[in-house]
Amino acid sequence: MSIVLKWLVPWEFSWVFLATFALACVLYVRGTRRLVVPKARQLTFWIGMAMVYASLHTYFDYYAEHEFFMHRIQQVLLHHLAPLLIIAAYPGSVLRAGVPLRARIWLRRLARTWPVRLVAGVLLNPTIATLTFVAFILVWLIPHMQTLAMLDWRVYRFMNWSMVVSGLIYWWLVLDHRPRPPGRMIPGMRVLSPGITMTPQIVAGAIVTFSKTDLYPIFEICGRAFTFNVLTGQLIGGVIMWVPAAIIESIGGLLALQQWLRLSRSGRIRRESGQRRRAAAARAARSAG
Repeated sequence: MSIVLKWLVPWEFSWVFLATFALACVLYVRGTRRLVVPKARQLTFWIGMAMVYASLHTYFDYYAEHEFFMHRIQQVLLHHLAPLLIIAAYPGSVLRAGVPLRARIWLRRLARTWPVRLVAGVLLNPTIATLTFVAFILVWLIPHMQTLAMLDWRVYRFMNWSMVVSGLIYWWLVLDHRPRPPGRMIPGMRVLSPGITMTPQIVAGAIVTFSKTDLYPIFEICGRAFTFNVLTGQLIGGVIMWVPAAIIESIGGLLALQQWLRLSRSGRIRRESGQRRRAAAARAARSAG
């Protein structure tokens, strides 16, 4: 029992994370009482949420701060697998149903204000979201940035939050089940995007894997959690961000392909394209008149 409690107790407690996590859980539970949600979707959502919690708010975080390859496992979970599972469960309508009616009306009004629309337009822009998704992986691999994150708890938490948020935004765009519009990314690009984003990550993983020098001596300063060879741990970390991350993104691409085929079979892509052409023709006619 003491071993279990040791793993469950957070290495670094955070009221902000706990409140945010609890709020999402409560809203989802409330939403499942109002909507019929398949058990498989619920299970997928809760597995993803459990990964986020275990990565950030248990003793696992100690090992992530004291061993490079454990840190890579944490980042792959936070940036790739957990967000993919959460978004693949399509929790948006469920979370929305869990919000009280008055709060829902207030949030709808807030969403129409220009500052919120501006921020949403920037963050949910497919190009920006894709570049951000890749950038947050590569930026935190720079040895100087990794050192800064390990020495300053504020930078460390920003790093972890940036991984989770960028992962959720990116997979939300890629796994969108709607045509464009109202979806923000073209269905075909949703399938291609994971192949594009995994390429620089594979290259970075290969560089770390085959490096013959210790790229991250900060883990020596912090005190390593394990005693095996430093380069062996670095090699394992490079392989983790090389192979498992690429597999997860490939799965995301296959899920996007499944949605694309579903939209194509239902005729929604052709119908939306026809509507856009007719709207463009109508605008052109009004301009000519």
